[in-house]
Parts: sequence; C-alpha cells; structure tokens
Amino acid sequence: MAVIHRTTLEPTKLELLTTWLPSRPWYHGGAEGPRLARAGGFRLDDPEGEVGIEFMVVTDASGAEPAAYLVPLTYRGAPLDGAEHALVGTAEHGVLGRRWVYDGCHDPVAVAELAALVEGRVRAQAQSVSDTPDQEVTRACAGETPVPAEFTAVEDTPKHTELSAPDGTALRVLRTLLPAPDGTPLPGPGAAGHVAGAWDLPDGTRARGLLCVLHTPPPA
Repeated sequence: MAVIHRTTLEPTKLELLTTWLPSRPWYHGGAEGPRLARAGGFRLDDPEGEVGIEFMVVTDASGAEPAAYLVPLTYRGAPLDGAEHALVGTAEHGVLGRRWVYDGCHDPVAVAELAALVEGRVRAQAQSVSDTPDQEVTRACAGETPVPAEFTAVEDTPKHTELSAPDGTALRVLRTLLPAPDGTPLPGPGAAGHVAGAWDLPDGTRARGLLCVLHTPPPA
C-alpha cells in the first residue's frame, strides 16, 4: 500500500493545475484562469511501489457555473520516456525530493491500474490516509473477458479522454464530472463497466457520479 507523507509539495498540486488546466480542451473556466479547490478523489497502488497514482477531483469557480474536473495524476522520481506532452509540471516533495507530475491518462502504470479497478482486481484507496480503502468508489464490469491492461490515450474531447486498447476496447475517462440526478450513477446502454465516486460541491453538499466508462467491441 502507498504511504501518504505529511509534508510539503512546492509548487502545490493546485498551483500546478492552475497553470496546466487552461491548456486542456475539456477546460470550461474563465479566461482569467481557474479558481480551484480540492473536492475529492482516490488513489491506486503501483504494484512496484515506484509511481504515485492519484485521481484528483477539483472544482473551479472561475466560469459562469462551477465546474468539477477529474484529473488523474502520477508522481514519478524520474521523467517518463516519451511522455513530455503529458507533463503537468515538476515539484519538490519534502520527503521524496523532485517529482515529475504527469497526466495519468498518458502513464501506462496508472492506466493499467485503472483497468484493474474496473475489472475488480484492485481496490481504490483513500486519497489522504495510508492503507485505507475508499468505500465511496464503486465499480462494475459485465462479462467474463478480462479488461486489457494496455490502453493508449487517443483523443481529448470537451468532456472526456478516450483510451483505446488493441482489441478495440475503449476506456472513457470523464473529465468534466456531473452529479447523478438521483445519486445512483449509471453508465447508460452499451457500457460494459464503469467506476463511480463522490466529490464535494461548492455549496458543501456531497455528489456522486460516473468517473470512467468501459466499452467493449461487439463479438466477432
């Protein structure tokens, strides 16, 4: 299990995201830049214990309406080869030293663990407490075919990032989050699996909604 260090990070995660988010096609905030607050999220464990994996939810108050974004992040002790386009920034960790922070949708370790979460082979961990499962994160997966571990980020849209596996399986990571109307997130017809979670709204209430949706190709 990942160990959560109670220490400093300079610049902070929100400072890194304030600079990076406006460059994303799914950013809908004001032209003057986002006004971010931490709203929730969870962690996944790297089996090798080398890469920190966090699925962070932030809210932004800069637009006409408050927005919530899902930002998967990975934290590495050295640059990830070939991922310069996915670098969010670098920061100094008070215990671990220099960390390279990446958009997790482009990090193969984070993507493999997300696929394992959808399939039910791993559990989401609390964002800020060591060795504690996050009971608010739920998942479902239909069928008996294993979920591929290797996906490539192929498209950023105004709402999601599309990840594609060689067999045609698609994993859609939702970037702009919407609360489920009745508090029960459902992925809609045709979905083969999903992950749902909870986050804080700007008014202090707790929302639940979909975080990612799995689609599998039709049988041959």
